Amino acid sequence: MAHPARIASAPISWGVIEVPNWGLQLERERVLSEMVSLGITATEFGPEGFLPDAPTERAAALDAAGLSAVGGFFPVVLHREAEDPLPAIERELEAYVASGATTLVLSAVTGAEGYDGAAELTETEWATLLANLDRALDAAAAVGVVATLHPHLGTVVERPEAVERVVAGSRLGLCLDTGHYTLGGGDPVAFVQQHASRMVHAHLKDVSLAVAARVRAGEIDYREGVRQGMYQALGSGDARIGEIIGALRDAGYAGWYVLEQDTVVESEADATRAFDNAHRSVAFLREALGETGTVAA
Repeated sequence: MAHPARIASAPISWGVIEVPNWGLQLERERVLSEMVSLGITATEFGPEGFLPDAPTERAAALDAAGLSAVGGFFPVVLHREAEDPLPAIERELEAYVASGATTLVLSAVTGAEGYDGAAELTETEWATLLANLDRALDAAAAVGVVATLHPHLGTVVERPEAVERVVAGSRLGLCLDTGHYTLGGGDPVAFVQQHASRMVHAHLKDVSLAVAARVRAGEIDYREGVRQGMYQALGSGDARIGEIIGALRDAGYAGWYVLEQDTVVESEADATRAFDNAHRSVAFLREALGETGTVAA
């Protein structure tokens, strides 16, 4: 059964991110207005501080810009017994309820700043992580929100083996990030085909495998890889985006297709380039989905 495509964007495609010293953080009004100029009508929230913290004010800011809320990326430590993640998750969910957002995208971070290292978990930490994933799923469901896990480079769930362990050991659905799953050494097309029922959200990135190889080898750090063009406009890189979208559609995927490409902005020229990449990516995505302009349900 075919489903109408739901296309959204995310502030990180304009360089807005939670990592300190990443680059210029463009003003909210500019980012949101540029999204709208592309025909986008829905967005993820972005990092803490991009939108107002108060749930009603966050909803009002998006409404004023002419955008509806998808939900967003929420980094949280999930593997430590001594740190209960549920209070922070439940506070975040208040904003989802206020704005009508439906998708909480969890990232199981290590607890260190940035995404330049990973952590090997003990069996006890794995058990804690998996239990917390199910607790987060239930807490979100209680208020009408779908929680999902985003496998991500530099977190405790980045490689295909770790993702498979999450699939086997928890009930939580997954956010397929085409870039990060490729960077982690996985085949996103095969993963969609094998685990279609667990796909509840999609972050779309295209990847330069040549730059990605330098990041994986430790020659350059993650930010420098992004700065050097690790992520390309959709359809311009090596991540087989068209095939991935086809696999999702064939599987009856009904979630969001989010243009979500990490970008470093250090100058006005970079900001212009980010907008141009977003424009090219949205055009590619619409064509790949066979849509003439549907950007939100």
